Amino acid sequence: MSALHDLLAGACVGLVGGLTSGFMGTSPGGGLVIFCVLLLGAEQHVAQGTSLIAQVPPTGLAGVRRYWQNGNRSPLQWIVWIGVGFLAGGAGGSYAATAVSDSVLQWTYVAYLVALIAALVLRRDRKDASSGAGAPDRLPWLPLLLIGVLAGFSSGFMGIGGGLAITVGLAAGLRVPQHQAQLISLVFSVIPTNIPAAWIYWSKGLMVGWPAIIGILAGLWIGTDLGARMANGVSKTVLRRVMIALVALMALYMARKALS
Repeated sequence: MSALHDLLAGACVGLVGGLTSGFMGTSPGGGLVIFCVLLLGAEQHVAQGTSLIAQVPPTGLAGVRRYWQNGNRSPLQWIVWIGVGFLAGGAGGSYAATAVSDSVLQWTYVAYLVALIAALVLRRDRKDASSGAGAPDRLPWLPLLLIGVLAGFSSGFMGIGGGLAITVGLAAGLRVPQHQAQLISLVFSVIPTNIPAAWIYWSKGLMVGWPAIIGILAGLWIGTDLGARMANGVSKTVLRRVMIALVALMALYMARKALS
C-alpha cells in the first residue's frame, strides 16, 4: 500500500511539475522541489536530488515538439554555449549544496526566485518604454555561456533544473521573444546536461523511493505536453505575468518552509 501511495503521490508531483514546465517553458525542477517537499514529505536535499534524477529522462520532449510545431526555433550555437556553461555550473552547484544545511538551501532558493521576479518585472517596464524590438539574429557567446553557468549552478545547488534562469536570462537579459526563450529552456529538459549534478545526489542517497520516481516521470510526460499546448494558445504578455505569479507563490512557500 505504501508503494501505491508513493506512486500516486509521485504522479501528482510530476503532473503539476509538468504543467508548470510546459506552460512556462522551464525544466520541471522548480515545481518538483516544492511539491516533493509538500506531498512526499521529503527534506530539502532529498527533494532536490529527486528533482534532478527525474530530469535525466527526456520528459520535456513533448513540450519541445509543441513549441516547435508553433513555429519557434533555436539556433544550434545558442544551445551549445548554454550547454557548456550548464555542465560546468551544475557540477559545482551540486558539490556546494551537499556542504550546506537545508535552511541555507531554502533561503538561497527564496533569494533566487525573488531575483528572477525582479528581472521579469524590469524587462516588462523596459519593453513598454521601447518601440518593441524584435528578436536578435545573433547573440554573443559570452552572455549565453554565463546564462548556462548560472542555470547549471542553480540546478545543482537548488535542484531546480535551471530552466527558469535560462528563460529569464534569454527573455529579460538578451531580449529573446518569450515563446522562443521557453523553447530553448525546454530543450535542456531533453538534453541530459544535469547528469553530473544528478549523479552527485544519487551517490549520496539523496532521493525518494523508486515508486515515487516512476510516478513523477509518468506525470511529467503528460503534464509537459498539456502545459505546452496551453502556452502556445496565449500571448507572451500572459505567459510573463503567469510566470511572475507562479514564481512569487513558490518563493512565498519556500520562505514559509524556511521559517518553520
